Amino acid sequence: MTFCREESVLIPESDLDGMSGDTLAVRAGQVRTGQLEHSDAIFPTSSFVYASAAQAAARFSGEEPGNIYSRFTNPTVTAFENRIAAMEGGERAVAMASGMAAITSTCMALLKAGDHVVCSRDVFGTVNSLFQKYLSKFGVETTFVKLTDEAGWEAAMRPNTRMLFLETPSNPLCEVADIRKMADLAHAHDALLVVDNCFCTPVLQQPLALGADLVTHSATKYLDGQGRCVGGVVVGPHALLEEIFVFLRATGPTMSPFNAWVFMKGLETLPIRMRAHCDNALELAQWLQQQGAVETVFYTGLPQHPHYELAKRQQKAFGGVLSFRVKGGREEAWRFIDATRMVSITANLGDVKTTITHPATTTHGRLSPDDKEQAGISENLIRLSVGIEAIDDLKADLDRGFQALQNPGHGNI
Repeated sequence: MTFCREESVLIPESDLDGMSGDTLAVRAGQVRTGQLEHSDAIFPTSSFVYASAAQAAARFSGEEPGNIYSRFTNPTVTAFENRIAAMEGGERAVAMASGMAAITSTCMALLKAGDHVVCSRDVFGTVNSLFQKYLSKFGVETTFVKLTDEAGWEAAMRPNTRMLFLETPSNPLCEVADIRKMADLAHAHDALLVVDNCFCTPVLQQPLALGADLVTHSATKYLDGQGRCVGGVVVGPHALLEEIFVFLRATGPTMSPFNAWVFMKGLETLPIRMRAHCDNALELAQWLQQQGAVETVFYTGLPQHPHYELAKRQQKAFGGVLSFRVKGGREEAWRFIDATRMVSITANLGDVKTTITHPATTTHGRLSPDDKEQAGISENLIRLSVGIEAIDDLKADLDRGFQALQNPGHGNI
């Protein structure tokens, strides 16, 4: 029996020009093999073979495109990258092992000793640690500014400022930055604007279209949507992504083919999931406002929110994350959380299952007391990542928390 080393099968690709984001989420990025599979294929392989020694040399030298080694080239990972790039409106994407790997790789690839970064004080706590504790070791200095303090951002700019980094809406207080204004500020100072789009996803917000240079995601969150895998991705123009790709190739914060395949499956349902998340979160935020034990609700979909109009203009909807302060302190917040029986007590977000957490002792627990205070992370703050369960069931479960606050001597309800 004779086997051919390489078989070329011409398979027409879908014509997706002008298609909507909902369609791109299902169709973009797929390249079928000679087996003509309808679902996306998965390639769990560490290496690839070549038809000849000459072809191997051409692949390694870059003269011929193609896969070399799954630390930096894998067909499944590439398919995921192409799909999320299409959805974000970017030229290219580079996938990583986690959202923090994506952010770290972006900084290491594009910054050098002596550079200065202006970063939102309202970013995810570990991002704060990355800039303060680790990048500072390599001579990169960071100034932290309140997300919505536009004058503060302007005042923080220096001749050596090379990057502005923010996430909008913020975690967990749902504050919103004007991306177009921030992009104008960055470009006026010859700096890059990097936006973490984790909370909105490309379904609700496209920072690149508003002037941002790069978009980052923790794919672990909404892109997967079911809490199965950890991953991250950076999206933007080819020139910047090539630098990040070279860093990935050299250092290896690689996304596995299996995780990339799971994220591809997640993207297929992302648009309909995000609509369900948004609908539930809005109704829950309105309901929480009516509860006597609640001091404040933070959700951009409420007209009382100071950034409601900006969020309406910049986003297609208001997202699935909200937070609220109960009357009291840590004891009352923990009592409320512990009384629930359906929602999951976990710091992850973006899941179809509703999750609840206490930011001051989990996601932002490593921040100093001063940093927590400046970021608004109080001891009575609770964050909800609203899932897609029946809204009445969510209300009934959270009502157990309110009953526990009213009857502290009776234990969990």
